[in-house]
Amino acid sequence: MKNLSKITLSVLIIASAALTSCNNDDDDPKPPVKASIYERLGGTKMVADPDNSGQMIEQGRLSFRKVVNSTIGLIVADIQSNASGNLQAHFAPVLAETGNTQATSIARLSDNLTDFFSFNTGGTNAVNTYSGLNMVAAHDPAKNPRMGTKSSSADYTKFVGYVGAAANSNGVASNTELYTDIVAVLESLRTPIVQK
Repeated sequence: MKNLSKITLSVLIIASAALTSCNNDDDDPKPPVKASIYERLGGTKMVADPDNSGQMIEQGRLSFRKVVNSTIGLIVADIQSNASGNLQAHFAPVLAETGNTQATSIARLSDNLTDFFSFNTGGTNAVNTYSGLNMVAAHDPAKNPRMGTKSSSADYTKFVGYVGAAANSNGVASNTELYTDIVAVLESLRTPIVQK
């Protein structure tokens, strides 16, 4: 009987430890992993490219390209308005190029920005590669002849506002959490980009 009591006691202790262990796991659940910004913009799902007939593009990349192109359109409109505080000085080298060269340069700017944002927000490496300058060098006219002048905090705030307006016009801003995460990425770039 003593032997049976020891076995019973041992079983109870082991069962108690197992239940306590399971109970601790339930008290500390792991939060679900949030999908990357790129995934939430459509990810790797292939869709028809509206700008290149017969070609396919990842939905995430297309979403970024739409926002980038709309942002560039807002910047060009700002520059053409001759309003004070416009971003003309920053883009003067690109806009000084004429004819097909200018169109090619603006397309290259769009591709570089789309590559940068896609790659740095979870885009697939096979499609979204960024091999351009780092943010400090890219925004320093001494290292990048396509940059007209260094940016102030006010310039960058204006740029972020244009990205926000472009995101809104392309339906991205309707998802508040996604929009907040995109703004956080933009704000993380403020320090290397603002150089005056």
